Amino acid sequence: MAPRHSTGAGAEAELPEYAGHYRLESRLGSGGMGVVHLARSASGMRVAVKVVHAEFARDPEFRGRFRQEVAAARRVSGAFTAPVVDADPEADRPWMATLFIPGPTLSQEVKRNGPMEPAQVRRLMAGLAEALRDIHRVGVVHRDLKPGNVLLADDGPKVIDFGISRPKDSELRTETGKLIGTPPFMAPEQFRRPREVGPAADVFALGSVIVHAATGRGPFDSDSPYVVAYQVVHDEPELAGVPESLTPLVRRCLAKEPEDRPTPDELMLALRSVAASYDTQAFIPAQREGVADGGAADGGEASVAEGPVVVAPVRRRWRGRRAVLAATASVLAVGGVVAAVQWAGSGPGQDARPQAAPAVTAAGFGGWRSKPVAGVAGAPRCVLGAGRLLCAANGAVFALDPVEGSVVWRRAFAGARWSQPPTLAGGLLRLRDQSGRLTALDPGTGRTRGERELPGDTGTRYAGDTLLTTRADGVVTGADSDSGRERWRLPLPDRVRPRVDVFGAGSGYAGYATVTSVDTRSTRVTAFDPGSGAARWSERMSGVLEPVGAEGGFVYFLETDPEYGYTTAVVRYAVKSGGTRRVPLPSPGPDVRATVRDGVVYLFAANGGLDAVAPAAGKPLWHLETTVSQGSAPVTDGRRVYFTAADGRLLAVDARRGTLAGQTRPRLGARTDRLATGLPAPVLALGHVYAGAPDGSVFAVDAGDPAAW
Repeated sequence: MAPRHSTGAGAEAELPEYAGHYRLESRLGSGGMGVVHLARSASGMRVAVKVVHAEFARDPEFRGRFRQEVAAARRVSGAFTAPVVDADPEADRPWMATLFIPGPTLSQEVKRNGPMEPAQVRRLMAGLAEALRDIHRVGVVHRDLKPGNVLLADDGPKVIDFGISRPKDSELRTETGKLIGTPPFMAPEQFRRPREVGPAADVFALGSVIVHAATGRGPFDSDSPYVVAYQVVHDEPELAGVPESLTPLVRRCLAKEPEDRPTPDELMLALRSVAASYDTQAFIPAQREGVADGGAADGGEASVAEGPVVVAPVRRRWRGRRAVLAATASVLAVGGVVAAVQWAGSGPGQDARPQAAPAVTAAGFGGWRSKPVAGVAGAPRCVLGAGRLLCAANGAVFALDPVEGSVVWRRAFAGARWSQPPTLAGGLLRLRDQSGRLTALDPGTGRTRGERELPGDTGTRYAGDTLLTTRADGVVTGADSDSGRERWRLPLPDRVRPRVDVFGAGSGYAGYATVTSVDTRSTRVTAFDPGSGAARWSERMSGVLEPVGAEGGFVYFLETDPEYGYTTAVVRYAVKSGGTRRVPLPSPGPDVRATVRDGVVYLFAANGGLDAVAPAAGKPLWHLETTVSQGSAPVTDGRRVYFTAADGRLLAVDARRGTLAGQTRPRLGARTDRLATGLPAPVLALGHVYAGAPDGSVFAVDAGDPAAW
């Protein structure tokens, strides 16, 4: 069997089929150090195998560090760590195998479902305290405990990745002026005295991890790792949202001096007195809105951690944030320090004044913010049409002037929660609520023009004035969007309810029905004319595929690993020739959403990774790590890529270089301890970007100047 192709850099052009006696079955993820695979032993035992990049395998110093890492990991054992099964640091390509543990990381869980419940936070804290006790009693200091290094297994949290995530030549040593770690989860002494870091640093990190689990943010928060470094050393932690029973204990963990922090044994004893009623249910939190069936499959990243950021130590002589930024700027210039870029209403026709007056400057569009419905939280979803910005919020629908932000009309729909974004079809604004009711409104006045009831499980899409519905027996139906009169039926051979997507506009509309085979090895794609229902072509293609765009005679798909749900590649299908081109992603991502523009596919994952892929060139163009949690689908005008964050920020990224071009301030609203789910994508029109925020507002900014947002 031929060796498998890597999705990594040039040095990883080919990956081995085996590591020792373990057959590498599928890739779980990668970092700067190597690639992590799901593998099986001869007996069928599943393990996670980390295979070191070839460039590091040739470095004697790195091999020495890898030997130390393997030795440390071997010494650690216990119920809350992932045990080492086997390793060979002397192999041509050094590798280490740990027991495979299915389950999401804490980082993935919080991004996907928001903060944990208090009982879950207490149990997490107890499990991490026991894990640190096991780690410390054998003389090991983790030094990079963070949400990405905590797996949530059925029987409790597991701590993974001991100290060498994403090493590079400059990161393999703890030199004067440089250190390894992730600033929001590093202890003050890791910045001040990196050579003197001991077990108490892990306890500080535990406190930060617990704040993240309870609130969705860290105790020290900023887009800049350098500002975070200053806050860690000098500022008091922000603990709002941490359960009251745990706050005193978390505050002790976050003490500035190591000797003031509790030991893991003291933590375990204190937690017993805090809550004697720990539940005995499975540790994985109950799935909430936004989590697909089989969410535990996020464990595909079981042994992959986010890379640490290398920063310069914060000196006690610094007097303020201005000094912090000046000092770090000089370090960047001299030392080449690397920092990852993570980072109820009125009736129809009634005018209303927005809560914040629009600002239009003499020099051009100045932007505006409007909140037409008071007391309603959740990001409104909007579409531009009929000269209006038409938006649906929980219990309400309204229209805004796209230039001024003033309210043109608004309608109250008591208790309505919209299951889909609003759509303009057949000249009317179409909405669907969670009960299956379809409502059509006049976009100029907001008056009701029609209503229709559908079974709640009926899939719907609009293409012009045609309503597309899907049935469980594999039949796609096209009906008049106003009368509901059936126009055509298209039975599909698989007799399974398909996914239906529509791309294009006007006479260029095309529908795509996709059905994945039972064995998940292939996907049948049927292209059809939404107006007549005539099938244009049908093709069975390898892999689990989801169409994300079509242009220029090509259809673009995302390919997903069927076991773990991670998007692993972009596939381009040539309609005329039937040929396909597959471009693997450097870093597979969960819950990926994508858009296509001028032959480039832009992908945004729930873990904050943003990628640009050019299938025509057969390669990724760039990758950017962001701090966005549960972001929206991306949109692009070809110059920049735009998306919204769960905290209400709108971000713009340069579409050619993959660098951050600008972002707005957060707009979370009163519930700053909760992160929104199901965020709507921004709307691009008239040279402006329109977005809805979790505080219930809609705002507009000038697309031409993201740096001024």
